[in-house]
Amino acid sequence: MADRRLLRLTRRTLWQALPTVLGIVLLNFLLLRLIPGDAVDVLASESGGATVATLAQWRSHFGLDLSLGEQLLAYLSHLAHFDLGLSPRFNVPVIQLILDRLPNTLLLMVSSLVLALVVGIAAGAVMASKVGRWPDRALSLAVLVLYSTPGFWIGLMAVVLFSVTLGWLPSDGIATLGLDLSGADWLLDRVKHVVLPVLTLSSFYIALYARLTRASMLEVQRLDFVRTAKAKGLHPARVAIRHVLRNALLPVTTLAGLHFAALLGGAAVTETLFGWPGLGRLTLDAVLSRDYNLLLGILLLSSMLVVVVNVSMDLLQAWLDPRIRVD
Repeated sequence: MADRRLLRLTRRTLWQALPTVLGIVLLNFLLLRLIPGDAVDVLASESGGATVATLAQWRSHFGLDLSLGEQLLAYLSHLAHFDLGLSPRFNVPVIQLILDRLPNTLLLMVSSLVLALVVGIAAGAVMASKVGRWPDRALSLAVLVLYSTPGFWIGLMAVVLFSVTLGWLPSDGIATLGLDLSGADWLLDRVKHVVLPVLTLSSFYIALYARLTRASMLEVQRLDFVRTAKAKGLHPARVAIRHVLRNALLPVTTLAGLHFAALLGGAAVTETLFGWPGLGRLTLDAVLSRDYNLLLGILLLSSMLVVVVNVSMDLLQAWLDPRIRVD
């Protein structure tokens, strides 16, 4: 019964996501085409100038000489064939550029989100269980500092402390250049490079989820079913985990799904700060070079990722709270 309920919820959510994705595709295309200039102007300025005939030839090669309607039809036709077009800046297929960088960005985003959820929920649970006592006050102060401090400043201070002063962790790149590592050494090298970017990107969300978990658990603790569970003589740990924490996680999981898109925006700053070869830096390069084909591909992929994550969060909420109805 529960599996059929979750299956109906999945189908309904996916059908609702289709017009959303289509609207995002059209809106992104129209907004980017309204921006003055294109990739050919950037290429001409980088090459020191170009003749009118050369500019016209480049625009014809990349399809930039077509009308807005013709460009839109061509773009939708390419999408129907799972083709994101050619990048004028790099002169390679957009899908190839994205797939080369996507695993790095997913590693950074998923690791940051998981770390933020685990540490934030654990800290919030401790704060709620020790409310008014010194663990609650100490963690509340730490959470307030993380919540109020910009992420890029935390990243810079982490580089100064762990890379420059202590020399424990690398400050740039995804792997050590010039080393042919394998097995456990390869994994350890990647972990060392990912620690600082993940801590930087997740710091704000750790504080946010901790505060939200604390407030939600304190609210749930006052409900009748919690008092009933305590009156039945259930172990306090079971009451806290099975009854209080499980119901308190509903707003946390809702925000986590919404924050996945924000993590991609924050990844652009973090990837630039730590020289991380991901979609964030690629997006910045696409904006600076006015590579609209590449930017459209990144925006489309980001939208699809957000849709998938939100569907997953809907399913998680339905599992956490069986009261959620599926019509």
